[in-house]
Amino acid sequence: MTMDELASDLDGIVATEADISAALDRLAGEIRSDYTDPSSLLLVGVLKGAVMVMADLARRLPPGVAMDWMAVSSYGAGTRSSGVVRILKDLDADLTGRHVLIVEDIVDSGRTLSWLLGNLRSRGALSVEVATLLRKPEAAVVNVPVKYVGIDIPNAFVVGFGLDYAERFRGLPYVALLAPHVYAEDAE
Repeated sequence: MTMDELASDLDGIVATEADISAALDRLAGEIRSDYTDPSSLLLVGVLKGAVMVMADLARRLPPGVAMDWMAVSSYGAGTRSSGVVRILKDLDADLTGRHVLIVEDIVDSGRTLSWLLGNLRSRGALSVEVATLLRKPEAAVVNVPVKYVGIDIPNAFVVGFGLDYAERFRGLPYVALLAPHVYAEDAE
């Protein structure tokens, strides 16, 4: 993809690299303050989108914090959640007696996250909380408690910093609006 093609597929930047870095610094400070024993905390990253957020957030936390990954899907290749959650990769760690912090790239409708919170709480964790880089308050369909929020953004389809459209744009170092012509066929 050339720079011209990339520019025509995006409709403006929602969060710059500096915005993302500042939000992650703030989130890490709040998390360090709340979880004074790093060995009791397990970060659970939600693949694939949260890879960038999880990596950058984990580097800002004490080295004793453990990480695990889970892959769930409710999107497929579209721009809207189907509401049906499928586990594509489950956790390796036992959650019994641990504090779990779900690390998300974005909280949108809340459907998938609500399901995930219920699932992880049923596994014997001491607590289950959520940290997200981005949140779309206007898109919420299900009220989900999110303890750590980096940046509130408009209810539009965004890509970059781990977020994709049909597996494209994840590697952008910022978050941008996806131009409507890119997903116009999806909306029909």
